[in-house]
Amino acid sequence: MSNNKKYWKGVEELNETSSFQQSKNKEFSELLPAEEFLGDKNLLENSQTTRRDFLKYLGFGVTAASLAACETPVNKVIPYVVKTDKTNPGVANYFATSYSDGSDYCDILVKTREGRPIKIEGNKMSPLTKGAVNARVNSSVLSLYDSNRIKAPMIDGAAVSWSTFNDSVKKDLTAILAKGGKVRLLTNSITSPSTLRLVGEFIAANPEADIKHVSYDAVSYSGMLEANQSSFGKAVLPTYNIAKAKSIVSIGADFMSSFPNSIELTNQYAQGRKPENGWMSKHFQFEASMSLTGSNADVRVPVKASKHGVVVAGLYNYIAGKLGAAGVTAAKFDQQDKIAMAGDHLIANKGASIVMAGSNDKAVQVLVNGINDMLGNYGSTIDIVNHSNTRKGIDSSVASLVKEMNSGSVDALMMIGVNPVLTIPASMSFAESLAKVKMAISFASRPNETTANTKYVAATPNYLESWGDTNPKVGYYGLTQPTINPLFDTKQFEDCLLSWMDK
Repeated sequence: MSNNKKYWKGVEELNETSSFQQSKNKEFSELLPAEEFLGDKNLLENSQTTRRDFLKYLGFGVTAASLAACETPVNKVIPYVVKTDKTNPGVANYFATSYSDGSDYCDILVKTREGRPIKIEGNKMSPLTKGAVNARVNSSVLSLYDSNRIKAPMIDGAAVSWSTFNDSVKKDLTAILAKGGKVRLLTNSITSPSTLRLVGEFIAANPEADIKHVSYDAVSYSGMLEANQSSFGKAVLPTYNIAKAKSIVSIGADFMSSFPNSIELTNQYAQGRKPENGWMSKHFQFEASMSLTGSNADVRVPVKASKHGVVVAGLYNYIAGKLGAAGVTAAKFDQQDKIAMAGDHLIANKGASIVMAGSNDKAVQVLVNGINDMLGNYGSTIDIVNHSNTRKGIDSSVASLVKEMNSGSVDALMMIGVNPVLTIPASMSFAESLAKVKMAISFASRPNETTANTKYVAATPNYLESWGDTNPKVGYYGLTQPTINPLFDTKQFEDCLLSWMDK
């Protein structure tokens, strides 16, 4: 069947207006003021320059202007005379490395083509993560090609050379150290043993100065760290083996997404959900909003975040009552039948169960420790000896640092891998306190709220351009190697500190 419908580009074409009739055959819909742009009309009419010459001059002028404006380095392209056996155009290469940003840790393979990383995959040979990867790690390759990256070190917002930057920082820092000033390093949770050793050497090399290293996590697990300090004598996070757990109870802990070591835990969780094992874990989730972990639970109980402590206390009292232990004073939870269901299943699987909580309240985490202790989970599904190193920030230490800064007693502050102006609660007035620090240095790969408030900004490379090592848990080490030459004029924090120490 033929289509007899007729379409118009506008009302002018439909009505066949005079203006449309005049313009429909023109190449350009608007008048081009060539004379105005090129200059005197009489001069153009009397010019002896041929069209060919004009085009030649035009082409040369555009090329010369383009070359003059171009600031990128000249890279000579030389064809292979003797081609390496590992480089084939169109054929991908893979590099084993590790991802560690103070939050996630993952052993990965980086897929590259012609020297450019294009994809992140999990490394199946890893005994820790076993090829698992999450969305944050998988998409991290995009940050390498971010056009907003800081391309060179800056002083007062102006780009400078590294020699100028290091000379200026060293001069100011040496004067502060010589008079025994206060120097503070505010970093994310560093898992690199060589970086921690270097920081220790920097502190030891300046005994006359007051130097401290403060760890800070934007998503804090300080409550769990302080609870473990109280319960076990060390402020560390435990490691888990969910693959062995037949009963899992989580109160607000999204252990498949935002919880520490979530990549490892997700892989373990999947291993315990296979019918071919002869058993399958049963998962109870008490939470406020639907999470990735909660969407996979067998029993999910919606609970306000303000009631998570009541749930933990109720579960503690129920299990203590069943096992003949003393309880604690607590308000009663509305859905006591759900507490009883979860408690009975935990008791039936003593030594093969796990209770976790996402609360940052020390008192809540102490009760969680008590529940797991009554169930005999430590040494079985929970390991406090081979602990995790991924989160180390203590809230009270950060608060003390901000108090020192606000008093004007901090002479120098180095901020590495953090954006405290944005992430520290506004009630602590970090930005106002930062203005009172005599010398502030921010190490960052892209502009942020903190770099905008510091005099010295050190441009750091992407992890895909970096060397490093990592120790995410006791007894386990990983290496980081570059998968591409640095795209910009960047240096790692360790390189800068070595330079300032004359090493």
